[in-house]
Amino acid sequence: MIREYQEADIDEVLDIWLSASIKAHCFVDPGFWESRISDMRSIYIPASETFVLESNGKIAGFYSLFGNTLAAIFVSPDMQGKGMGTALLDDAKGRRERLQLTVYKDNSPSVRFYEKHGFTSHGEQVDIHTGHSELIMEYHT
Repeated sequence: MIREYQEADIDEVLDIWLSASIKAHCFVDPGFWESRISDMRSIYIPASETFVLESNGKIAGFYSLFGNTLAAIFVSPDMQGKGMGTALLDDAKGRRERLQLTVYKDNSPSVRFYEKHGFTSHGEQVDIHTGHSELIMEYHT
């Protein structure tokens, strides 16, 4: 079940964000992600429209929208490969006619995931926080 995020969800959401970020971005020092937890808690999650996917009474994943930007989409590493990312992405696509996101170019599984779901690359930029290249991808209904 996908539902709107509630403040009580923050610890589970941040645990998923941290563990999935470290797993998906092995090319970025884990300390970087750990240093961003406070900003996620106090800035990014509150500023975004966030939805969580529950499975067996536990949050298994979430996504955050900031305008037409898919700012985050993460599934708990132990729940990946079970269609939850697709369910989250389909829900996000149903809420917007157009979505944009950035994804690290070196994160090829995620790049393939977005391409499989209709996103196309529209450029490249360097993430000022990590120095790694990101693809700018868009989806239109």
